[in-house]
Amino acid sequence: MAPAPNRYVRQAVILSLFAGAALFGIVTGVLLAYSPDLPEIEALDDYAPDTITRVYARGGELIGEFATERRDIIGYDDIPEVLRNAIIAAEDASFFEHQGISIPAGIRTVIRNVAAGDLTAAGASTLTMQLARNIEVAGQSLGLQKAWQRKAWEVYYTFLIEKRYTKQEILALYANQIWLGTARHAAHGVEAAAQLYFGKATRELEIGEAALIAGILQSPARWSPLVNMERAVERRNYALGRMEAEGFITEDVAATEMAKPIVLAPRQQRANTIAPYFLEEIRQHLETGYGAQRLYEDGLVVHSTLDIDLQRAANSAVSEGLRAVDKRHGFRGARRNVLRGDDAVESVEAFEHFRWRLPIAEGDMVPAVVTGTTADGIRVRVGPHAADIGADGFAWTRESSPDALVQVGDLIDVTLVTLPGEAGGRGTATLDQEPAVEGALIAIENRTGEVLAMVGGYDFDRSRFNRATQAFRQLGSLFKGVLYAAAVDQGHTTTSILRDEPVSFEAGPNQPRYRPRNYDNKYEGPITLRHALEDSRNVPAVWLMNEVGPEVVVDFARRVGFSSPIPPYLSVALGSAEATLVEVTSAYSVFPNQGRRMLPFLVERVLDRNGDLLEENRPQSRDALRPDTAYIMVSLMRGVVQRGTAQRVRRTLDWPLGGKTGTMDDYTDAWFVGFDPDVTVGVWVGHDEKKSMGNNEQGARVALPIWIDFMEAFVGDREIQPQFDPPTNIVFAAVDPRTGEPARPGTHRPIEEAFIAGTEPGTAFLR
Repeated sequence: MAPAPNRYVRQAVILSLFAGAALFGIVTGVLLAYSPDLPEIEALDDYAPDTITRVYARGGELIGEFATERRDIIGYDDIPEVLRNAIIAAEDASFFEHQGISIPAGIRTVIRNVAAGDLTAAGASTLTMQLARNIEVAGQSLGLQKAWQRKAWEVYYTFLIEKRYTKQEILALYANQIWLGTARHAAHGVEAAAQLYFGKATRELEIGEAALIAGILQSPARWSPLVNMERAVERRNYALGRMEAEGFITEDVAATEMAKPIVLAPRQQRANTIAPYFLEEIRQHLETGYGAQRLYEDGLVVHSTLDIDLQRAANSAVSEGLRAVDKRHGFRGARRNVLRGDDAVESVEAFEHFRWRLPIAEGDMVPAVVTGTTADGIRVRVGPHAADIGADGFAWTRESSPDALVQVGDLIDVTLVTLPGEAGGRGTATLDQEPAVEGALIAIENRTGEVLAMVGGYDFDRSRFNRATQAFRQLGSLFKGVLYAAAVDQGHTTTSILRDEPVSFEAGPNQPRYRPRNYDNKYEGPITLRHALEDSRNVPAVWLMNEVGPEVVVDFARRVGFSSPIPPYLSVALGSAEATLVEVTSAYSVFPNQGRRMLPFLVERVLDRNGDLLEENRPQSRDALRPDTAYIMVSLMRGVVQRGTAQRVRRTLDWPLGGKTGTMDDYTDAWFVGFDPDVTVGVWVGHDEKKSMGNNEQGARVALPIWIDFMEAFVGDREIQPQFDPPTNIVFAAVDPRTGEPARPGTHRPIEEAFIAGTEPGTAFLR
């Protein structure tokens, strides 16, 4: 006859009592032997667990995080009562009664588990014991010791913690320290867990959500809803049952909450994805200034200069602009076919892409798998969404037959135009592709030097090399802006006559003479300085470089902010020297800022975790050139967008703007740097290696459209236009644009020209 169940229970209890007595004796002996060598619990008074360094935009939006552990510290009063109750009920019902170790609770646990036949239903460790196990004291982690040592130290520190700290302090320490993440999703403490699972702060948790967090405390790696939803439901319901048993909720409330499904927050893209190149610059700044340990563990608070709306506009402008350039050179084919190769899947329905786990919205460029073709269209799947690409959606490939472009199983890039409705159906998309060409954009506020937006490449995951700050590229015609400013600074006017005719210069001993050429191989004879700059004529630029003197021009470039090496050669007039995008953009910001150069910066303030100020950066001004010279350059560069190589700006934006295009030989580098009274924006496009982007891919065709898209977002719906205010010694006179002479009745399209007083036509040279 089988023994009664009660007999097994009695035996378990007796064995537990004997084992407890034996363990108590062993632990007591070990503590007496080792306690003099153990670090003091007073170290917990200054206990500061690793926390997240956060970076904020100028408007207060979170844009990035750096951490080894994802943890947000909250106080006892910040932990809502429903969560405190859930943790106590699920883990340690007598927490407020015992002194750290609850022998009765341990016995009850053994009896309950044996009777239930489930030894994992609940543990015997109190919250204080779990805290002692999971913290570090004087740099020693109890959880890393051998089993017998860990248990002895755990008991020892449990008593000390209970003696030194209040129950509220112990619960807060526990709630901030405990691990609640998975192998793929980090979360230290209940605040990080609430954000991970439900996308909300702990103070906003509902009963079932609090119960879920409490239920998975013992083993989140196995019970997390991100790992095993069925087991997570069981653990939530267990915690709800314990809350009911302890009188924290009623039976009806528990039953109602148990019947609800677990609703998790949608998986979000990391904050660091909005401005990854900008954040990497900040990360390097912080690591240099404070060290890696403080950066990743001390929870610094960084207020940056970034404008999040302008950054989004910059991201969009660069992405769409580079893809437009790339499409002009044809479709390169699918990324791969998911039905072939070593990692092939059985069917297109079985294929999943990691990008599909993130939110998908209309306008996104995302990977798609081809499910079929029709006579005039391509059918694709993007995660759970089905979509069609019509003939207009792949017309840019210059192929009329879908079968000539793709096959079933091809992984391609598409831009989603519409998504299916809730009732299903099919959305629409256009065929796209990741561009091979790279680009960069930087926006600097003129009056402060604050960097408002930065894009260092098409995709940070593809390449972390920041082409806005690290890439030294030949400037092409963009350097002419510096050259002409140096000439104006030396006394030339907008109506000075330059020579546009075949010319040659000495290039040095045993060297052939240097013979610059215009890009169109044509010559216009004597032309005004304004016309030479607006039309970006090469020969007049070299002639002017020779007139002013290469050494003078190089020295002037240093004054306006260039730090890269610039050799004093005539060819520098056509941009043979190299510089970074941030250098040349900062230099151009001198013109709309009345000759003052503001040093670019990204970090406004750095605070420690307690809110104490560690660093503060203020605008730093450098006098680069005279205000009147700066205004003349503004006038000249406004002419570039009104009549010159950047006329597309005038046709698109009704706004006070100026700037300069730049193109290198063989179309290897394309530039545009332009400004309004408030901001200067630079754009570069090219390949990382020195190779052509294709015939006629000039700055005006490649970089300028990106600049315009960004500036359209910058201008937005503002109606009041800022103005370029002239200094008091600037005078205006109507002139003949061809000759620079004072306009007379009948002059064809005269222009109102700006002059420094005393240099206007018909006056003696007074400067």
